[in-house]
This record gives sequence, C-alpha cells and structure tokens, in this order.
Amino acid sequence: MNPVTRTALAVLDMAGTTVSDDGLVLRAFDEAATAVGLEAEGPERDHARTYVLDTMGQSKIEVFLALFGTQERAEQANLAFEAAYEALADGGISPIPGAAEAITVLRSAGVKVALTTGFSRGTQKKILATLGWEDLADITLCPADAGRGRPFPDMILTALMRTGVADVRDVAVLGDTSSDIVSGLRAGASIVAGTLTGAHDEESLRAAGATHVVGSVAEFPQLILPA
Repeated sequence: MNPVTRTALAVLDMAGTTVSDDGLVLRAFDEAATAVGLEAEGPERDHARTYVLDTMGQSKIEVFLALFGTQERAEQANLAFEAAYEALADGGISPIPGAAEAITVLRSAGVKVALTTGFSRGTQKKILATLGWEDLADITLCPADAGRGRPFPDMILTALMRTGVADVRDVAVLGDTSSDIVSGLRAGASIVAGTLTGAHDEESLRAAGATHVVGSVAEFPQLILPA
C-alpha cells in the first residue's frame, strides 16, 4: 500500500503497540484504586476497570482525575499506579515481536521515530531501561513533555517540532487505542494507523477513524516506506 506522502516522522505508542506488558496496566490500576479506598469488588470497581480499558492510551493522571474526582486523590492513585507498574515491569514487559527491528528499519531509511506514552516520565524511563531501548528512538515523550496527553495532539506536535519536521502531513502515527487514533487525526497526520496487538480491536480503531490497521508494528515500515 503506497503512502500518501513521504513520511519524515513516525510517532509510535509504547504499551500495546511496541511494548507488551501482559495486562500490567489493569494490575497496577487495581493497586491504585485500593490506595484511594475503592472497594475491591462491586459495581464501582467494575465501572472503574471498564473506564481504564476504554481510556487506554490517555494520560493516567487525567484518567484518575476523571475517576476519583479530586486532584489529591488522582495524584495519590497515580503514585500508587506508577509504583506498582514499575515494580511489576521487570518480569512483565517485553518488546512486541519485530518492534525494535521496525524502528531500526525506519531510522535507517531516514525516518525520525518518536516513542510516546500516557505514563509518567519515570515509568517511561523504567520501561525503556528494562528493554534496553534508551537509544532506540530519536525522541521519547510523555504527557508532561507536551502539555497534554492523548487524545489531544500535543505529543505528536511536540515530536514534530523537536525533530525539526516541517509539515505534519509528513507524519505517520501508530497506536493500539482509539485515543491514539483521535490524537493522530487531530494533529493532522496523513497516516494514522491502528495495530491489533493492544487494547482495542479493529472495529474500535476503524470507528475512531484509523486510516489503516496493521497486525503489528512489524508491518508498519511496509506501510509508510516507498516500495
């Protein structure tokens, strides 16, 4: 499939797109919910779990603010979430097969690569260090680096500015959630692709407006590089 334009920048999500975390987000969320006093079982906990799944990819502090109502409780939940996720990460995260190779292929072809996340900078650094990915991409961004997380376009536009890419139409986005897709469309990227290795299925990704859907990040270079 031929790209719409020459891609100069690829913006790739982390958890679910380039990184497999074996359900750690929900496990860490349960720790966070318990920390702010949510009952371990029942309708309130079930609603919260569903909301976390529906908002995968978004800034975690914003998700907690929506769930728990006050900045204080959201920050308390976020601290507990980050501590739990980082503690579980050592044995629970791994690269999506072909992810590192795909990023290397893109960079070798002259495409800048940004890795983005809805996690905090500390959690992102933990993931990168665990995988040995500190130097894999040109730039790594979290919501605090850009102003707002997904579904806002801020991280994509920040990646564009920091890498010196002139035109947002030369950007391709890949993510596993509806929030990734909405973020890419709001930024004006020409290619906003979904991947089937994470939180949301093809129907959800296409309903959000994905221009393409790939099986995994391993297929992404074929989508955006000239044949």
